[in-house]
Amino acid sequence: MGGVTLPGVREDARVSRAAPRLADIAVQAGVSEATASRVLNGRAGVAAATRHRVLAALDVLGYERPVRLKRRSAGLVGLVIPELTNPIFPAFAQVIEQVLAGHGYTPMLCTQMPGGATEDELVGHLEARGVSGIVFMSGLHADMSADPTRYRELVRRGTPFVLINGFNEQIPVSCVSSDDRSAVRMAVRHLVDLGHERIGLAVGPTRYVPSRRKAEGFAAAKGELLGLAPEEAELLVERTLFTVEGGQAAAAALLDRGCTAMVCGSDMMALGAVRAVRERGLSVPGDVSVVGFDDSPLIPFTDPPLTTVRQPVQAMATAAVGALLEEIDGNPVQRTEFVFQPELVVRGSTAARSRSDRPDRPGA
Repeated sequence: MGGVTLPGVREDARVSRAAPRLADIAVQAGVSEATASRVLNGRAGVAAATRHRVLAALDVLGYERPVRLKRRSAGLVGLVIPELTNPIFPAFAQVIEQVLAGHGYTPMLCTQMPGGATEDELVGHLEARGVSGIVFMSGLHADMSADPTRYRELVRRGTPFVLINGFNEQIPVSCVSSDDRSAVRMAVRHLVDLGHERIGLAVGPTRYVPSRRKAEGFAAAKGELLGLAPEEAELLVERTLFTVEGGQAAAAALLDRGCTAMVCGSDMMALGAVRAVRERGLSVPGDVSVVGFDDSPLIPFTDPPLTTVRQPVQAMATAAVGALLEEIDGNPVQRTEFVFQPELVVRGSTAARSRSDRPDRPGA
């Protein structure tokens, strides 16, 4: 089929590039050319989700939408995340924004950068702009030392919101979480199956719900698989920052305790652990096995490719947005925690324990 000129494409765009073809739009959207044509001509008989895909394809290909098909926002929705340096947060943000856009909402991304606005200040800005709802990810709700009153006030003011990772019984809203206990148990089991017994855990401060749950899963796994009492397992837990530097410091301490394998509370921490191992003149996985957590987008390409526990980002983000939209529509779902099962992804940073491992190796 020949090319077609779509309404709304500027003259300079027509001069600088060829007009988009129905075939290109159909391929990008994963629909037939006939369906793409129906959407672009504003005809009925096309499912809403399919219509959104075609319009999104037009956006991706860099062409303006026909005036009659211009997006009309159903409202603003705030997304509050801690930072963007850890790639798991942009990964969640991307899916959340895509799902919101698919329902006609305009997302507003807010990050708590060092020296910038606090979570409370960001919420104030969002409410001042009349947002329809807010998604909080790994925010103060996950910090057991923080006052949950701020969230109860949101409920009182009638601002719909949903939480991701960090269930708090004192906050009466829906929360979507990854099963941190199960995640660490499966990581420890994997390492035990490879012959490791001296396994350490590098995780964040106890006040954070995900950190606390990971430590609980670690103790349970060490007791079940290796017969260690909780206090013995605790001796192989290092609590630090969820950063490369934090993981490096924790791994150094665990290596001093003779660990031949370690589970980390984030992929960034795991990369720091790999650095610490190499600084001792040891190798990963030849001498020490390392497991991360998150399965951030670039992790398969690290050296070595990182074995990690994958958070089901797509499912969690979609569920969180779904719960929020039900709340916005006045049909709140059950205000409880929805727990999603993670998946162990085995790559190159774990291997069978070397029988030549000795506590007195240089640097160990």
